[in-house]
Amino acid sequence: MLDEHDHRSIGQRLDLFHMQEEAPGMVFWHPRGFLVYRLIESRLRAQMQREGFSEVRTPQILAQPLWERSGHWENFRENMFLLEDGERHLAVKAVNCPGHIQLVLRSAPSYRDLPLRLGEFGLVHRNEPSGSLHGLFRLRQFTQDDGHVFCDEGQMLPEVIRFCRSLFAFYADFGFHDVQVAFSSRPAQRAGSDALWDRAEALLLDAAKQAGLECVMQPGQGAFYGPKLEFVLKDRLGRQWQCGTIQLDLVLPERFDIRYVDASGGKCRPMMLHRALLGSLERFLGILLEHHEGALPAWLAPDQVLVAPVGDAAASYAERFAAKLREEGCRASVDARGESLSRKIVDAHQAGVPWLVVVGNREMESHAVRLRRRNGEQRDLPWDEAIAALIAECRPSGSA
Repeated sequence: MLDEHDHRSIGQRLDLFHMQEEAPGMVFWHPRGFLVYRLIESRLRAQMQREGFSEVRTPQILAQPLWERSGHWENFRENMFLLEDGERHLAVKAVNCPGHIQLVLRSAPSYRDLPLRLGEFGLVHRNEPSGSLHGLFRLRQFTQDDGHVFCDEGQMLPEVIRFCRSLFAFYADFGFHDVQVAFSSRPAQRAGSDALWDRAEALLLDAAKQAGLECVMQPGQGAFYGPKLEFVLKDRLGRQWQCGTIQLDLVLPERFDIRYVDASGGKCRPMMLHRALLGSLERFLGILLEHHEGALPAWLAPDQVLVAPVGDAAASYAERFAAKLREEGCRASVDARGESLSRKIVDAHQAGVPWLVVVGNREMESHAVRLRRRNGEQRDLPWDEAIAALIAECRPSGSA
């Protein structure tokens, strides 16, 4: 029996998703859950556009030579699903970076194209042991909000600083205000020379310092191709969740011989930054559900406003009010059941609806409504003021 605060229980209660044995480690998204998923994706896409990223899409299956060149065949193969195509060996995409590198190689950039920023909502598959699978927290199929920046050394510092400084407001939109930062250095199993690692670690530590970050040191926890800064969120129970990351990679540009043409016509090696704000959309949604106990912020809730008419005479009034909200972009519906108002309030609370609007004969006579917030606070407002207030409360985060 799952605890009621477990994200899997909340997902069932809110009718968001389910999982079953025929698809181990993969999610069946219900309409309401996929709506929340897409809202998170839209918020990420808006951030990506503000930061100057171009969205791309790369193949799900790539041949062994590409994975060998990236180093994943040697350092990550046990986590990959392998396939055969006659004599050829292939692997289902576990990361997005080799695909993005192919786009850069094809474009043959010059210094005028830098920094070159590519982003992808990349569906990836990882061969996790069945015993480690855990709801949305540990999956075999998930979506990374992946981004890669190709830049020169002078551009690397401002890119890292901007990313780091933007994350705190981004996480606050989702209700996370306690964010810690860790620095993960070279692991025992890695690619690249010690000289490359010395340089990458020194540059990334300096960028963190100039961004005003105080980092907890995590020796040996870096990616096999570079050191990383990890952003750790603390939820309402005090649990820590590593979500965002930015990694400085001097190894893959060398292994793939990536070059750009500088102002004098010479060929130079770019630096590569791997960055993600969430890491896994699915895992982040699981964290959100437990952090808010299913009561998601109004902009993320699948149902933002529920209008509850009291008595048959108020049904038409309630429908008109909900229709006006929908015209303005709010997700509003009417609870026209013949249940008591107290029953409707309890059901709306269980469904995580942020706002309940009560309308009866008194409200109809005064052309007003009663707004009831999820926490029980109430106030009476005229029709137009109530519409304006609800629109402001339900506006998508980051839209301003």
